[in-house]
Parts: sequence; C-alpha cells; structure tokens
Amino acid sequence: MCLQFLWDFVRAKETLIRSPFFPVLFSFTAYMAFCLPYIALDFLSTRLPNLRKYKIQPQSYPTLGMMVPCFIQSVYHHVVWIFPVTFLHWYWKPTNLPVIAPELPQVLLQVGVCLLLFDFEYFLWHLLHHRVPWLYKTIHKVHHKHISTFALTTQYSSVWELLSLGFFAAINPFLLGCHPLTEMIFFLVNIWLSVEDHSGYDLPWSTHRLVPFGWYGGAPHHDLHHLKFKSNYAPYFTHWDRLFG
Repeated sequence: MCLQFLWDFVRAKETLIRSPFFPVLFSFTAYMAFCLPYIALDFLSTRLPNLRKYKIQPQSYPTLGMMVPCFIQSVYHHVVWIFPVTFLHWYWKPTNLPVIAPELPQVLLQVGVCLLLFDFEYFLWHLLHHRVPWLYKTIHKVHHKHISTFALTTQYSSVWELLSLGFFAAINPFLLGCHPLTEMIFFLVNIWLSVEDHSGYDLPWSTHRLVPFGWYGGAPHHDLHHLKFKSNYAPYFTHWDRLFG
C-alpha cells in the first residue's frame, strides 16, 4: 500500500498517460530535467574553484556552442524518430492502468533486474560496435565526438544507436511483465544513470559511491571509456568488463 498513493496520483492523469504523445514527452522531459543541474554546474564550476575539484577532466569544460547542437539533435530525434516508434507501440498495445499499485519489494526487484539486463545487453552491443570497424564508423562514432563528456552528450548519438538502446530499455519491463508504475520508475532510473554517467562529474553523492565493492562504475568508469575508447564498455556495472578483462 506504500505505493498506492503515488499510483492513484498517476492514474488521475489517465487521459495524458493514455495519449500517444505521453511516452515521448515523458522521455524528453525526464532527460532535460536530469541534464539541467549538470548544465548549471558546468557554467558555475568555471567561476567557482570549489566546484572544479569534482570535474573528472578539469582541463575541459563544455561551451554553449558545444551544448546547443546536442540539444537540437535530441529534439530532432525525439520528434522525428522516437515519437513515430512510440506511436506505433501505443497503437499496437494500448496502455493498461490497473487499479492496484505494485508492491514495493516487487518494484525494487524488477527495476534491479531490468537494470542488470540492460547493462548486459548494452555491454554486448557496445563491445560489438567497437570491435567491428564498420559498425563503429557507421553507427557508434557519433557518440564519441566528445572525449570529455557533459550531460547533453548522453543522447548525442546516431539514430540506430538511440533506437537500439530504447529497444533494450523497453523490452525488459515487457518480458518481466512489469506494472506500468514499475516501468515508469525503471525508465526514470535508467535515464538518470545515463545522464550521470556522461555528466563529467564525480560528486560526493554519485551512485558509484553508494554501491559497495566497486560493483558500480558510474561517471569515472564511463568517462574513462570516452577518453581511452578501449575499456569500460558496460554502461553501469563493472562485472562484465572485469570478466572480459
């Protein structure tokens, strides 16, 4: 019952949630909301020395001229590519909003499993697109334009890469039969972790500092991938990179 109040609040917006525009609005709004604090940090840290110590690559700061193309591309991808795909999904499988909220332990378990599955799927996809030169040059190279990442580079990628990762994110809750609220929570967590990975900052409350034993790589782990290109292929956790050397 601890999630029922939240789910009742969500169901009160049923008209919006059942709209074909909701998935793309949800995705873009969440993405920009998670990017904005880091965008503010990018501008503030150039003026406040106390903030610079958290920058992973302190010699490199994004300019407005670097941020704007990333923002424009994200808007373009959401409107031209993501919306048609989500519209087809809305037409094929209308949203079902059950009355009862999921139980909290079930939500935590399924969100955790979805993250682990996504991490594995993207690890394989990512490794393949680095090991096969044609795939790297044709599809993945766009995402490596910036060797010092900032929040808005999270979705700066080719259409094929964006749709591939979107497919991985969408298929796992479907396969697990997740409640719509669980699905929304997973999407939010996944978007947040992706933005944090590309933020370029190692903050005291960063996710990798909260997960013990170095199991979660976070921004330093992924920042090194953009800097060196030949290591740290998993987006979140570290076990696959360790297992594969």
